Amino acid sequence: MIEAIEELKIQLGLHGYLTEDNLAAALYLAENLEKPLLLEGPAGVGKTELAKAWSRLRKRQLIRLQCYEGLDESKALYEWNYQKQLLYIQIAALTEKGWETGRKQIFDQEFLLKRPLLTALTSPAPVVLLIDEIDKSDQEFESFLLEALSDWQVTIPELGTISAVNRPYVVLTSNSTRELGDALRRRCLHFHIDYPDFDRELAIIEQNAPDIDRKFAGQLVEFIQNIRKQPLKKPPSVTESIDWVLSMNMLGGELTADAVRATLSALLKYTKDREYVVDKLPFLLKP
Repeated sequence: MIEAIEELKIQLGLHGYLTEDNLAAALYLAENLEKPLLLEGPAGVGKTELAKAWSRLRKRQLIRLQCYEGLDESKALYEWNYQKQLLYIQIAALTEKGWETGRKQIFDQEFLLKRPLLTALTSPAPVVLLIDEIDKSDQEFESFLLEALSDWQVTIPELGTISAVNRPYVVLTSNSTRELGDALRRRCLHFHIDYPDFDRELAIIEQNAPDIDRKFAGQLVEFIQNIRKQPLKKPPSVTESIDWVLSMNMLGGELTADAVRATLSALLKYTKDREYVVDKLPFLLKP
C-alpha cells in the first residue's frame, strides 16, 4: 500500500498538484473505500485544486456544486422543467391523448432538469463530485446530503429513489466558517490542509514559475512565510503567493522594499494588511 500511495503522490504532481504523504494517503483511502473526502483548512491552500487534479489524473469529469447561504435541493439536485411540462399538457389536451394522460406523464425524467448532485449520480461515466465550501450552506442542506453520501442515492417524490449509476469520487471542502455536523463528518474521511511548509511552497512556486531563479524564489517564499506569522486579517493563500512571485519576477527578480510595495496588492487583499506590512518592511526584509 505504501508504494501505491507514493505512486499516487507522484502522479498528482505530474498533474499539477504537489501534495504531502498524509494527504496522498487520505486520497488513496477515499478511492479504495469509496468514501467522500472532507477537506478543511484556510481558504486558498489547495482544497479545490486537489479535486481538479484528481479528476485530471483519473480522467473523470469534474462536477462542481458551489455552496452558498440559502442553497436548497432544487439548486443542488433537480428542478422540474415547468415550461416544457405546460407545453406537453397543452399539446396532449388538444390531441387524442387527452388531459388525463398528459397530466400523468409530465413527471417523467424527460422533464427533469438535473443539477450537479443528480448529474453526478446518474452519469453513465464515473465522475469527481466537488461540493465546494460546504460550510457556507446551512445545516438543513447538510442533512439533505446525508442520503447521497452514505447510500449513494437520492429520493425524488414524484419518481422514487434514484441510485447512483457509478459511485462518484466526492470531495467536500470547508473553510471552517462554521462547525459541520457530526452526521456529515461520520460519512467522510477527513483531512486538514494547512499552509505548506517552506520546502513544499518552494516546490509549488517553482512548478508555477519555472523560469525563476531558485535563490530568488527561496527569498520570496521565506518572505511569504514570515508574512503569514503577522497579525493579518487574511494571510496570503498559496494562489496569492504564486501571483505575487510572478509579479516580483516580472519586476526584475530582486527582493527590495520598492518592489514589494509595488506588488503587495497581489499578495494581500486588505488595505490595513498592506499598510501593516509596509510599516514592517525594514524588519521583514532583514537578511
